[in-house]
Amino acid sequence: MKLFSNLFKNNDEKQPENLVKTNNTEKIAGRKGELGEYKIDIQLDQLPKDHKYLSDILVKNPKAKSSYSQIDHVVISPYGIFVIETKNYQGTVYGGKDRKTWSVNGKFKMMNPFIQNYGHIEALKNYIEEDFHHLFISMVSFTKRCTFKMDELDFRKIASNELLVYDVELFDYMQRKDSVLKIQHEEPLLTKNNISKIYHMITGANITDQSIRDQHVHSLKAGKEKAGETDVREKCCICHKPVSEKVKRFCLNNKKFNGKIYCFEHQKHNSF
Repeated sequence: MKLFSNLFKNNDEKQPENLVKTNNTEKIAGRKGELGEYKIDIQLDQLPKDHKYLSDILVKNPKAKSSYSQIDHVVISPYGIFVIETKNYQGTVYGGKDRKTWSVNGKFKMMNPFIQNYGHIEALKNYIEEDFHHLFISMVSFTKRCTFKMDELDFRKIASNELLVYDVELFDYMQRKDSVLKIQHEEPLLTKNNISKIYHMITGANITDQSIRDQHVHSLKAGKEKAGETDVREKCCICHKPVSEKVKRFCLNNKKFNGKIYCFEHQKHNSF
């Protein structure tokens, strides 16, 4: 899911995107992921100049199974620290606050993303002064190719500190949240110096060593497979040949496959 390594930026910084160069199926999956991240970048680039943001952060986290936490985006505003987890799926998302796992179309299982993001926030607290710990706001962003079927609607209420949004409304929700907090507080909760200080605390904690990042991804994937937090169908439904994670995601995100998984050969030679 992460497309950028060591990407730190404020509003006027931009870095080139990378294209996944494997087989055709993986290229398509890679392009979808890039499009999702590009849409997030568009939202973040609209932020006022008194905001700062960082992307693709990897920090040590002794409480995590991999010993690290990888965070998609952090936005620091005068009124809060937004920690954003992005999901690039297609279909109906079923979930709720009390559910340990959520699902897409009732098939692909994932950890409750707010539990996941809670871990990210706790990891960041290790590197940020305690005076700022109460300012964290958890946000989970899905693409517009999803619809939400939640047990409760609190995630969509701006008063909540756990917000479930579509990628195209990320900027709007952050601005609305800032506006509510601005009404509640006469002065900004974070000064310009505070914002800069938090930004540099996080950049200083970020791990850029690619070998450590690769090790984290491998450990995370192994942990998900062991916990059963992946689609139970990990083989082609015709030849039963094991497929890669990217091929599996591509099939589940493509309506013509009707929720079934096909290896690359059977995607080409079968009509649906």
